[in-house]
Amino acid sequence: MAFERVAAVTGANKGIGLAIVRNLALQYPSSAFNNGPLLIYLTARDRGRGEEAVKSLQNDSQLKKAKALATDGGLATIKYHGLDISNEKSIRDFAGFLKKEHPEGIDMVVNNAGIAMDGFDINVVKHTLQCNYYGTLSATRSLLPILKEGGRLVNVSSMVGHLNSKYSEDIQARFAKSKTVEDVTKLMEAFTHAVEESKEKERGWPSAAYAVSKSGVTGMTRAIALEHQKTGSKTLVNSCCPGYVDTDMTKHRGSKTVDQGAQTPVKLALGDIGAISGEFWEHEDVSEW
Repeated sequence: MAFERVAAVTGANKGIGLAIVRNLALQYPSSAFNNGPLLIYLTARDRGRGEEAVKSLQNDSQLKKAKALATDGGLATIKYHGLDISNEKSIRDFAGFLKKEHPEGIDMVVNNAGIAMDGFDINVVKHTLQCNYYGTLSATRSLLPILKEGGRLVNVSSMVGHLNSKYSEDIQARFAKSKTVEDVTKLMEAFTHAVEESKEKERGWPSAAYAVSKSGVTGMTRAIALEHQKTGSKTLVNSCCPGYVDTDMTKHRGSKTVDQGAQTPVKLALGDIGAISGEFWEHEDVSEW
């Protein structure tokens, strides 16, 4: 089958990522992007879990009822592809695969993959930043050039990355003034060095690796959007918080369902958002970072 549109979702074997794939398939037919069959790459680190996730969607009651999948006469086809965003080679391999399979480009990328580790020490900081910040940055850098003009790239961040009183006024100002990826990366490096010396609090940082990593994702996404806009591109690059969702990552304390959590990322991938790029979104609307 020839596909008119192609999407890729990272970290999609469960939770919000899986719900994003489901809702892309459900909402695509009524979106302005619909001009024929849609292929969605559901990516995950583990092949077994990824393929099991695809099977679960093929039997999903919502998708069956909507006749959203090609097997039921709909427009969407979902395929698994391996991707570990904490591994540079894995990212390069996936980008190379997409270029080969879709030389004309793809339409949507939702970078959802991320980790939240228990505890706080330098190892937790390094592992968290490697996946959530550096991995998302690398995936963004590798996949953005593959997007067709007018495509969408969405980085899933978090409200815990808000620039509030957990940071000193100086750190807040440095984040707010950051204009380049280098600016944001220097902040991630400063946090890491502070933790290595057990001085993060006196230097204005919280003892919270996940929160800092997500501040980095929001800042980096804004910087890349600014960089991309300068080229005259109409591709839209945004970050968002899905909300406090009932997932493994929140230890099932969240109040939103995964499908509710998927709504903002899916709106940024498919919906009418004007020409807005470089913003942080919550509750399906632009929010202050």
